[in-house]
Amino acid sequence: MLVTLVGTSIPAAHADPLATVERIKGSVLAVGTFERTRSPAFVFRGTGFVIADGSLVATNAHVLPTALDGERRETLVVALPGPNVTTAQLRTARIVASERANDLAILAIDGPKLQPLSLGESVRVREGQAVYFTGYPIGTVLGLIPATHRAMIAALTPIALPTIDASQLDAQAIRRLSGASEPVMQLDGTAYPGNSGSPLYDPETGQVVGIVNSTLVKASRETLLSQPSGIAYALPVRWLLDLLKTVR
Repeated sequence: MLVTLVGTSIPAAHADPLATVERIKGSVLAVGTFERTRSPAFVFRGTGFVIADGSLVATNAHVLPTALDGERRETLVVALPGPNVTTAQLRTARIVASERANDLAILAIDGPKLQPLSLGESVRVREGQAVYFTGYPIGTVLGLIPATHRAMIAALTPIALPTIDASQLDAQAIRRLSGASEPVMQLDGTAYPGNSGSPLYDPETGQVVGIVNSTLVKASRETLLSQPSGIAYALPVRWLLDLLKTVR
């Protein structure tokens, strides 16, 4: 059997996870804003990855700023991987599709097209399945170098997290629990806020099966780096494919 690996077909039995990671890294970008007179000029907000024809980037809706400072000429940008911000290549970006309810967004970027990742259109994710995700877990603190984490699909769960009692459920959570929406993936890998928007993919085929979008916080966000819960959530790739259909 052959599997498509971003424009290349190789036997699945000979797929190399190490080669998959190396190939994926070049398509994983840092999403942020740029303002020339600000220090730092580039402010990191989350992770994104190249899709479609190489001119689009997928990320989480919550990664994007609610507004840009037009007076200071602040712009939305993506940064290609590099050892630091000064050597990274910045590309201007604009939002072409956004769906807050599912926490997904698609950006169009300027410049030459990049290598897109393959989206698993008919992939059926199962509990116990091994997956990788690549992103920028602590933003620019360690430089703009994508890091890869290994995880397992721990559970397929409703998108609304459980509460102690029903009185804590808000209207949005009730709609999500009662709807027929596809469940999200609970991961046993450690993800940090900067991983929002990271592609979740099969380590052998490289096909994207989900998008990391949140981390379970045990106490406060201040303790998230020192005491990570080790539990993260990812959205199914089908939601991204549906949103992609709306891009003209």
